[in-house]
Amino acid sequence: MKINCVSKLPTKIDTLILPFQKGAVDTAKIAKLTGVKNDIDFSGNYKESLLIYHPTKKLKIFLLGLGTAKETVKCSDAFRGLAFKQQKNWKKNISIDLSNLPTAMAYHAALGLKLATYTIGAFQTGAKSKKTTATEKANINIIHGEKKAQVLADEAILTAETQIEMIKLVNSPGNEKIPRFIANYAIKSGKKHGFKVKVLGEKELAKEGLHAVLAVGNGSQHESVLIKLEYKPKSVNKKTPKLGLVGKGITFDTGGLSIKGATNMHYMKSDMGGAAAVLGAIELAAKLQLNIHVVGLIPSAENGVDGKSVKPGDVINSYSGKTIEIIDTDAEGRLILADGLAYIQKNYQPDIVLDVATLTGSTVRTLGYAAGGLFTQNEALAADLMAIGQQTHERLWAFPMWDDYASDITSDIADVRNFSGRPINGAIAAGKFLEFFIKDHPKWAHLDIAGVAFGDSEYSKMKSATGYGVRLLVGYMRSLVLK
Repeated sequence: MKINCVSKLPTKIDTLILPFQKGAVDTAKIAKLTGVKNDIDFSGNYKESLLIYHPTKKLKIFLLGLGTAKETVKCSDAFRGLAFKQQKNWKKNISIDLSNLPTAMAYHAALGLKLATYTIGAFQTGAKSKKTTATEKANINIIHGEKKAQVLADEAILTAETQIEMIKLVNSPGNEKIPRFIANYAIKSGKKHGFKVKVLGEKELAKEGLHAVLAVGNGSQHESVLIKLEYKPKSVNKKTPKLGLVGKGITFDTGGLSIKGATNMHYMKSDMGGAAAVLGAIELAAKLQLNIHVVGLIPSAENGVDGKSVKPGDVINSYSGKTIEIIDTDAEGRLILADGLAYIQKNYQPDIVLDVATLTGSTVRTLGYAAGGLFTQNEALAADLMAIGQQTHERLWAFPMWDDYASDITSDIADVRNFSGRPINGAIAAGKFLEFFIKDHPKWAHLDIAGVAFGDSEYSKMKSATGYGVRLLVGYMRSLVLK
């Protein structure tokens, strides 16, 4: 999809979108462009829309509400929602009049319209023969006088393209999306966009000593892998910060022998939302050619049930050399992250380390579906990440990481246990477990995105992927470059 930013309204239009913020609805402009001079019942509330048929021209005009100033950060979803619902009735020439709005609105409009081209249902019969959406085929013009509007719109398209690919990955069924499937996507993306990818299979994992990753994947017929990603432009120098990212890549989670209930287990195909965020962020950084050095690790396994599955009460080794007592095999994500964190610190020495994971239901019970959990001892890092999250509307909220919680992971027979067994502060206990393997790194943070990576949506009948984390991580990369 191509969006052109122009200075004035084109003469050839089938559909016109007129967005307004609440309290700034220009009735004179509406009357001029619609030909309707009567009072119109429209106030500009967020996602409010009104369709007007021009009385003399063959033209559909949509008034779109952008809400108040505090809702600007999520305006892309207003454009996406309108396009998703209405595009089946759109024709070829679409214009969006942003002439009275801030230049940044061009980004939100382009991002929303491009995201609206994604439709779930890739495995339905006849899906491959379905026509592309009207938005994808249309000639789209954004009316704005600033040249920067085109730059922002182009960036938004690149961003949405990556988010869509990550949404597809997370929505893919577990029988297709085995660890090697994610690895193959990463390899293709790296070749296309210019970042390095190396994949370690089970023989290499054993040789390297990633025992925790192997233990989680023991109960699966599918090979576990470690996907290593590195984006390093030629322009980087010794002063350029090195960012390390670790994403949880559990392609399907039965819970292992501590098996989950059947009611919602089918949604456990989404347990690699953290891996998607890391992979998407590195892909997008390469597409945007950001001047930053990023290393990403995706330990990926399927947590299945088999005679070889790790059992509650077992003690396993880990890449760090520390032993782990298994209390609950459904606390498997932290096991593969423990190996990933120890590996990235030892082999890459990043200045900053972030791990991203759909880790605990405890975070969801605390924050609901509005924000991800943030766990770190570094208050400045927490403040930076939360600020970026507010800007991208991929919000985070910090949990305490006091030493009072360390007793939750103590073990009598191993160096640490993977679960406290208590029904309280589960998300913090998981954070303390991961902290045990990062060796007091001064700039490490754990992002638990269990409630925001996958959920209810107006764009599907069942729960589906959101693409959360890609813009947040890229926004943080940009903040590092600017410092």
